Amino acid sequence: FLQFTFHTYTTGFTLLNGNGTIKAEEYSLQQKQILYSLGAISYAACIGALPLVFMNRYTLKSSLTQLVVRKLLPAPLLGLMSAFTVAVVRSPEFENGIEVMDRNGKVVGLSQKAGEKAVKETALSRAVLFGTTFFLPAVLTHFVERAKLAKTPHALASVRMLMITSVLAGMLPVSLSMFPQCGEIKRADLEPEILASTDETELFYNRGI
Repeated sequence: FLQFTFHTYTTGFTLLNGNGTIKAEEYSLQQKQILYSLGAISYAACIGALPLVFMNRYTLKSSLTQLVVRKLLPAPLLGLMSAFTVAVVRSPEFENGIEVMDRNGKVVGLSQKAGEKAVKETALSRAVLFGTTFFLPAVLTHFVERAKLAKTPHALASVRMLMITSVLAGMLPVSLSMFPQCGEIKRADLEPEILASTDETELFYNRGI
């Protein structure tokens, strides 16, 4: 349930904060995005829960397995699935293209290559944000638990929540600053039809969040 809730929230955030080239009247594309979103949420939630289901199904109870499956594996898997949902939800951007502009803000055309670059950058930043946010606290909490610095389960849970909040607060600006909001793409990387309509050496696009 927590996996489903998390991916529902992040997918909704992705839908609202994409590139914005797709206009409100393009109803079929919006329907497509919603269907993609539902599929991405379901798939990501199932993959995220798979390690625990596998461990309980085959009664893998060794301490090493518990450490890897319960504490270490979920974080990178969450980061990977976060990137996956971004790529799926925003797939119309690299299928249909996004607006590219010159230095004066004039729209030159729609570029699939710019859309692909924007989605890749956003997916990578999302993976780094959530992967790091949940991986570091899991590792640090493990050492706190082994050192018996937290005397009760409640105290350990509080320490873990404090670590997650602290890492998230630190990683959020890092994630947002990995790639500029107004992305750049070289002339040589663009489609021929766009090259024919401008002499600019660099064009710009809105990456989304």
